[in-house]
Parts: sequence; C-alpha cells; structure tokens
Amino acid sequence: MLPEGSLKGKVAIVTGGATGLGEAMAKEYARLGADIVIASRKQEKLDEAKKEIEKYGTKVKTIQVDVREPDQVERMVIETVSAFGRIDILVNNAAGNFLVKAIDMSTNAWNTVINIVLNGTWYCSQSVAKQMIAQGTSGAILNVGATYAWTGGPLTAHSAAAKAGVSALTKTLAVEWAPHNIRVNMITPGPTEDTGAVSQLWASPEQEEEILKNVPAHRLSTRQEVANLASYLVSDYASYVTGANHVIDGGSWLNKGRYKDDL
Repeated sequence: MLPEGSLKGKVAIVTGGATGLGEAMAKEYARLGADIVIASRKQEKLDEAKKEIEKYGTKVKTIQVDVREPDQVERMVIETVSAFGRIDILVNNAAGNFLVKAIDMSTNAWNTVINIVLNGTWYCSQSVAKQMIAQGTSGAILNVGATYAWTGGPLTAHSAAAKAGVSALTKTLAVEWAPHNIRVNMITPGPTEDTGAVSQLWASPEQEEEILKNVPAHRLSTRQEVANLASYLVSDYASYVTGANHVIDGGSWLNKGRYKDDL
C-alpha cells in the first residue's frame, strides 16, 4: 500500500465505482486522500458505496451515469468540476460481460458490451482529457483490461473484442496525450474475489476450482491487491509510466507450458 496522503489534493472519477473492483479502488484512493466521484447506473448502489467511502474522511460525490451515452458522460465531467473544481484521475472501470456462444449472440448483446466497455471508455477518456488540458495540469487515466483480449475468449467474443480495443486505445492515447502530461495506463486483473465477474462467469465451486488449476499462485486475487496496483499507477510514484498494461493474475496468463500440470 502507498503511504496515506499519496493522493491528497487529487480528484478521482471511478466509473462502475459502486461495486466490485471499482468500489475497492475508490476506497483506496480515498484512504490516500483523494476526493472521489463514483459513477454508476444504479443510484441505490451508489448511495451504499458512498457511505463506505466517506469513512476515510474525504469528500465523495455520486453521479448516476450510463457511459454509453456521451451526453451523460459530459454531464458527469461538468458536475465533477462544479463540485471539486478539477479532475486529476479517471478510472474507466465500467464494464459488461456474460457468457454466450458467438454463433448465438444477438446484435443487441454485442452492441451492449461494445458500447459499455469500448465506447464508454472512449467517451469518458476524451471528455476528461479535454478538462485536464483546459486546467493546464497533469492527469492520469487508468483503463481496465482482460487477459483474454490477446489470447481470445471463447463465449466472450463481445468482451474480448472490446477489451482488445481498449488496449489499443490505451497505447494510442498515451502517445498522443503525453505532451499534455496526461498518462494513460491499463491494469488487467485475473479472477478476483468478491467481484461480479467471478459470480457471473464462475458461479459454482467446481467452476472456480477449474479456474484455480491454471493459476500458479493457486488462489484468486483480492480486491485490495488490485486497488494497490491501481493506486500506484495514478500516483506521482508512477509519473514516468504511460502506455503500459500491468497484468495482475497470479501468473495465470503465463501458465501455458507443457509441464504446467506438474507444478
């Protein structure tokens, strides 16, 4: 964990910040001194998360937003600046995913995931970057990836394609926006305890056991471990890091060798 006060004076927006990894990152940013905006579609979830995050003593604002809608994203940025005067950090965590055979996938299913994961990341990144440039300050944008974006993800063609797009977008924006002192990075978590991805994609103990067989660390990551990495990447400790994708999955993406079953 970073020292308390590492993000003091910063203002952070976390999309999908009411639950799961988003809430964990928002909590850690608050512990480190940042004022927080959590953005999500369900107000009741936002209200619950706000109560938890406020325990760290920083200011917390909730904004109900659908990142698929550019007008709502623009409103989110305006409301954040109105409340706090600036934006220093953006975490593009809002996502959608579910298992479906590609041959059976409906157009609506495809568009829903692409619009949340890829288009939503773009809408938020561009809108926030414009504000950061107008402020004349440095900024940090953090995107959330998935390892199957580069290996392929059977039953998740929509999400794999969207996350691959986010990976390319991360690298492209890192180069274009570096002259404005805006850093753009990505974290790629593996299966993580107490998150929607685990409960939706690996719902049974048997399915979880199958996943763990491919994790050299022989366990799931914790939300705190992911939040720790996310905090480093948006902090001044990582001031020279941009365009990078940091995988945090206990080595499972590397565990493809012929002898892996003997470990």
